[in-house]
Amino acid sequence: MQLIYQLGICGRSYDIVDHQRSSADVWEMGPKLLNCITVAVLLAFLVSTVNTCPKNCHCTDRNGLKTVQCTSRDLEKIPANIPEDTVSLQLASNRIIRIPSQAFKGLRRLQDLDISNNAIEVVEEGAFLGMSEGLRALDLSNNQLKGVPRETFARLHAKINLAGNPWHCECALQEVLRELQLDPETVNQVNCQTAVREEYAGKPVIQVLDSGINFCSFQRKTTDVAMFITMFGWFTMVIAYVVYYVRQNREDARRHMEYLKALPNSPRDSKDSDTISTVL
Repeated sequence: MQLIYQLGICGRSYDIVDHQRSSADVWEMGPKLLNCITVAVLLAFLVSTVNTCPKNCHCTDRNGLKTVQCTSRDLEKIPANIPEDTVSLQLASNRIIRIPSQAFKGLRRLQDLDISNNAIEVVEEGAFLGMSEGLRALDLSNNQLKGVPRETFARLHAKINLAGNPWHCECALQEVLRELQLDPETVNQVNCQTAVREEYAGKPVIQVLDSGINFCSFQRKTTDVAMFITMFGWFTMVIAYVVYYVRQNREDARRHMEYLKALPNSPRDSKDSDTISTVL
């Protein structure tokens, strides 16, 4: 409202300068005209900021719903300056490798996010923080994800597509899947490329979990076995050292006794021996 009011004053000031054209009026209206120019520049900046579209992307606005189209643009990272009123963001078929923390901060009106068919290997914890709970669809299919932090999808209620990634099935992935809602149309395409047990490699994650398999129990058993092996190894080393130490001491004692026996008799002992012989 203040900007509109100021623009109204600007219009009246311009009319006065334009029609009366007296130097006194022009001098008197100078500060107001300067304010008008400042307001106009500020207004233009605000308008340009609102309408900014990321570089190499195409933005459309239909019925107040803004779509940012960045598909197949050879992008290597999430673009900056995404308009805050974006409803649909399309980033499919690029070369994005990493989704950093808070990459989509401020996009509270976003409903559809497509990052499929990239080369994403890492999704940092907090990558989707700052997005609205109104997000309806998140597509991360056909990337290079093997695992994600447990809190990656916290507070998201969107249907998430994770198909076509080389997942490593373990306890951490199992905990992540418990916290999100997989897209029912692609849920059977979320496969274990590798797993803590080789027999589950190549099978759908949900199918394995539904069969009663608990990857976390495998991890605990593996940890327990590893601790037992480590403790047994240390115990064996201690016993071996004690046995070696005792044997080495015995050998040293034996050699010392043999050395003493091998020493020649002392002169005094020889003299005493001769005296005893003479007496006899």
